[in-house]
Amino acid sequence: MFIDKLALTLAVVGALNWGSIGLFGFDVVAFLFGGQAGTVSRIVYTLVGLAGVWCITMLFRETEPFESHDHA
Repeated sequence: MFIDKLALTLAVVGALNWGSIGLFGFDVVAFLFGGQAGTVSRIVYTLVGLAGVWCITMLFRETEPFESHDHA
């Protein structure tokens, strides 16, 4: 599902950004988009947060088992 991949990608971006802050004290999103209070930075932070909430739903979903298709 496209939204799952997008949410997971944004969550990874957020995780990498937090890792950068924790290890180096450097906020990549703020650097790229005009500071923490910048409009684009706030949009990115909001999208990452929403993606994290979406990813929570992925933990509780039932997954479809793979069906084997015999082509014999």
